[in-house]
Amino acid sequence: MSDQTPADAALPAAVADLIGRVQYETLGDFPVEQGYIATSCASVENGNPLFWDPKVASALTNGPIAPPTMISVWFRPHHWAPGRTEEALPLQVHFDLKAAFDLPEAVMTDNTIVFHDPVRPGDVLTTRQILRSVSGPKTTKLGTGRFWVIDVEYLNQHDALVGVETYTGFGYRRDAS
Repeated sequence: MSDQTPADAALPAAVADLIGRVQYETLGDFPVEQGYIATSCASVENGNPLFWDPKVASALTNGPIAPPTMISVWFRPHHWAPGRTEEALPLQVHFDLKAAFDLPEAVMTDNTIVFHDPVRPGDVLTTRQILRSVSGPKTTKLGTGRFWVIDVEYLNQHDALVGVETYTGFGYRRDAS
């Protein structure tokens, strides 16, 4: 899908105005931490010495890095946090679109990650969500709804881009059977 939504898609102005805009720029709740990295690697039996041996990490990447596939870990809010009064959702633009179009069901149909600078222990990441496109109404085997594309950009504390995760979602209403 392109960054533009066709004019005949009849998007509400409030949704059309969000295409290409940064939303929900959020500073991570905690720094990237070696314990999370070790736990994640252990959970999938990832024995790559890059993530376990400081000498290997120093030789290959100028020091320890987090596995690139962990990038979304630093974007996921904890289910609960002291003082939080509302539920924190990790991909709020997706939930906003479900509400805007009154689409109770949704699935992610595609997820692509482009990696840039490595994420390192101690980094504090900022994420921001950008709605790239919304399709016109579509009917699939699941029901009738719309596809949307959302980028989540990840930047470290130096404003260096460390990754972009692109999600394609399909929000829908099940057809009456």
